[in-house]
Amino acid sequence: MDRRIALKNMGLALGYSIATPTLLSLVQGCNDVKAVDWTPDFFTKEEGNVIIKLVDIILPKTDTPSASEVNVHVFIDRFTNEIMEEVQQDMTKLSLNKFIQNALSETGKEKAEELTAEDLEPIFAKTLQISEEEIIENEELMIKNTSAAAKGENEAVPDEVMRYSFSKNLRDMTIWGYKTSEYVGENVLVYLPVPGEYIGCGDLNELTGGKDWSL
Repeated sequence: MDRRIALKNMGLALGYSIATPTLLSLVQGCNDVKAVDWTPDFFTKEEGNVIIKLVDIILPKTDTPSASEVNVHVFIDRFTNEIMEEVQQDMTKLSLNKFIQNALSETGKEKAEELTAEDLEPIFAKTLQISEEEIIENEELMIKNTSAAAKGENEAVPDEVMRYSFSKNLRDMTIWGYKTSEYVGENVLVYLPVPGEYIGCGDLNELTGGKDWSL
């Protein structure tokens, strides 16, 4: 599928609500970071390297840059560090570790830095390949667990549910971060920094060629 068409059809599926200026400031701060020099603020270096590989599995390079080329991994790390509440951070860290532990077990490798994109892709895909009923059940369990954790209570959640939660949230945040990056905003979506005529009701295909507005 054409990346531009895919982006047009992908929506934000996260339960976070933050002020636009805060988000824009976060996104703009990611623009000049180079992957080779990147030191995560929230994740460890090893966890960050896994995140880089996974975001490029979700959105690889095609006719547009890959997710890591527009610093989606930096956006995810900073959003987690600066925007998420502590209970959400704890769940993110725990679910990521469950995913990495499973990947190491599946591949027979000992360290996260040894995991390659070829190792991670089938594991990531398998984690998300569940039925609608399982999706609903998993999400209900995670909501219950997060609510319990916020109250200082302990609710045990199966490892496979934690891995699903990590994979789904990472996929959603990758799409979100990609769509809000400077490159995609100006070159993939419809970008009009100086608004002109206001058309309250018009056919999107005629106005923008079917693409979403950047702003």
